[in-house]
Amino acid sequence: MRVYELAKELGTTSKDLLAKLETLGIEVKNHVSVVSDEVVEQIKTGKAPESPEAPAEAPEEKTPEEEAPEKEAPAEAEEKAVEAATKAPAKKGATKKAKTSKKETPEETPAEEATEAAIEETVSPAEPTTEESKEAEPEETEPEEAVAEVYKMSDNPTITLHSSPTVKNLALQLGVRPNRLVAELMRMNVLASINERVDLDTAKKIAIKHGFMLEVVKRAEVVRPVVKPIDELEEEEDDRPEDLEPRPPVVTFLGHVDHGKTSLLDQIRNAVVAKGESGGITQHIGAYTIERQGNRITFLDTPGHAAFTSMRARGANLTDIAVIIVAADDGVMPQTKEAIRHAKAAGVSIMVACNKIDLPGANVEQAKQQLLAEDLTPEDWGGDTIVIPVSAQTGEGIDTLLEMILLQAEVLELKANPKRMASGFVIESQLEQGMGPTAHLLVTKGTIKIGDIILCGQYWGRVRALVNDHGAKVKTSGPAIPVKCLGLSGVPEAGAQFRIVKNEKTARAVAGKEEQRLKDNTLLPTRQTSLDDFFSSIEEDKKLQLNAILKADTQGSVEAIRQSLEEIESDKVSLNLLLADTGSITVNDVMLASASSAVILGFHVGKEAKVPSTAKHEGVDVKLYQVIYELLDDIKEAMTGLLAPKKEERERGSAVIKAIFDMGKRNRVAGCMVTKGNVRPSYRARVVRGPDTLYEGAIASLKHFQDEVPEVRESQECGIRLDNYLDFAEGDILQFYEIEEVKQSL
Repeated sequence: MRVYELAKELGTTSKDLLAKLETLGIEVKNHVSVVSDEVVEQIKTGKAPESPEAPAEAPEEKTPEEEAPEKEAPAEAEEKAVEAATKAPAKKGATKKAKTSKKETPEETPAEEATEAAIEETVSPAEPTTEESKEAEPEETEPEEAVAEVYKMSDNPTITLHSSPTVKNLALQLGVRPNRLVAELMRMNVLASINERVDLDTAKKIAIKHGFMLEVVKRAEVVRPVVKPIDELEEEEDDRPEDLEPRPPVVTFLGHVDHGKTSLLDQIRNAVVAKGESGGITQHIGAYTIERQGNRITFLDTPGHAAFTSMRARGANLTDIAVIIVAADDGVMPQTKEAIRHAKAAGVSIMVACNKIDLPGANVEQAKQQLLAEDLTPEDWGGDTIVIPVSAQTGEGIDTLLEMILLQAEVLELKANPKRMASGFVIESQLEQGMGPTAHLLVTKGTIKIGDIILCGQYWGRVRALVNDHGAKVKTSGPAIPVKCLGLSGVPEAGAQFRIVKNEKTARAVAGKEEQRLKDNTLLPTRQTSLDDFFSSIEEDKKLQLNAILKADTQGSVEAIRQSLEEIESDKVSLNLLLADTGSITVNDVMLASASSAVILGFHVGKEAKVPSTAKHEGVDVKLYQVIYELLDDIKEAMTGLLAPKKEERERGSAVIKAIFDMGKRNRVAGCMVTKGNVRPSYRARVVRGPDTLYEGAIASLKHFQDEVPEVRESQECGIRLDNYLDFAEGDILQFYEIEEVKQSL
């Protein structure tokens, strides 16, 4: 029986059942995993585990040396009761250590828990232990465990992983060289190259050795980026937990063109949408809500991942679950791969619907094999990606798909506060005849109502009407429910944030400032994400990263360039290839680069017609190469340019002051003899008297007799006036130097 089926039978949630199975020591990956009949019987009856599913060998894991201090602790505490009572404040850490070491045991049986509970009860009346027992404790613990004990009780650094890391990524997180990590793994009898993955247990041991604690976070628990409220408005207050209510999940269909995204949604909605689109390809973004078993699901039907990425580039992460549509007859296509990358970059939960299983050439197993290459392992193959075979024509598998979406939403625990003033994002907008500006909105917080004052960028207005996805007029719309709004003063941009405000005065003022800001920005050059940007204004002592997208003519070229780029060694800058693929540079590549502040590198490839204009508008730098060495040299130069240049002082000369000439109350000139090198007006000067430096600054003027001169050389006399300094005296030494910026190396 699957976990979610058992949860439904028991009348509980899948998440609670997963937690219960974990406490019993039964390993399951997710809510679609299968559990044995013995486990089902154990859960239903509540009896102690007798099957191998629930390990009962934990008592043997404790060594006699580990048990000895616990057995002796009560006796020692009684013998030293009076002495310990006077030192109680200094001894509280002992009990804390004992409890911490208890957590170290991977899995404990009820018998162990009872034994340790009895020990704690015995020790608790006299919490302090003797100094001898405190000193003996670290010696009886394994070195790694001892380190873990110390870091658990301190504010130690923690690294977070979503899955088993590669050696290279783990080394980056720990701040060590990958080859050093490979050597450490070899000493642990683990043979792994830099690009191979290590299991989480090994990663945990390595992390502890380097002073880190490792935390594994499920992908569903990834924290979404918080969208900042519109400028000039007060910060929104956090929602109280008691005000939060469950909301529908927002689901986006992504995939290759003509793989049936809209047809599948059409089958779900029982309405004809695809037939009304030009050429059967979706031209606009639409949002639709369906109801199943009393639960709502909101679907975003997009033209593809281009709009998905353009919204993410503006900070609007609207989607909770991304369903990747793969045709069973075509398999994973280039746009499918891009869709997967975009969904991963957005940090959303990913499911796969394998469509067109009714066709003669359908091969679901081959599609799963191709998904495996994209790091999406199907759950029936031991992974955690749910793959559902469906048919948009016959409707087969649709019920299972919807059930899996609702189960995933249950695990995500999606909630929002419907009682506050609404805020959210524009899905699409247009100027409709007879209606004026209209905007399709998706509310993320609160409830929008007719009569509300709405603010969206430079536009504002009073909500005159609300129309749901079925074309019916409604008075309100809550979280995660799409609605068309009438009443804005203009047509906002797709992906723009909207918010309900208290009064018209505030809306008018903020919209006016935003309009003025946009006008001012049109007079400024477009924000550039170019190689030149990486040469300036970068903070020092910070791990820097250059993001890049690579498109080449053949897969062989891609692999050759990728390997060459990986061989660029640097402790200061890392290169992150967001995408390395074959084919021409597309608008989708530009949008991905814009969202990720990356540069695009093309090798023996061309550009689509709209790429230059889109790249100029988005401020993305696109570089084309015919020679691989030129590409590599430019990347090295860009990585070096990320490093702020070092400033070094260059000595140019010196002079001794022979006489002082007063040229007024605020003007004194030092008559000098140049004793070494030369002096120029552009140099900086340092006044030295004995061991003390009295002044450092600029030279205001340099004269030879009465004439201003560009340079005075060794053994020549000159008159020097310093900038804002008059207190020099005869015999003072003037030292001249320049500050040069020296480019750092990788």
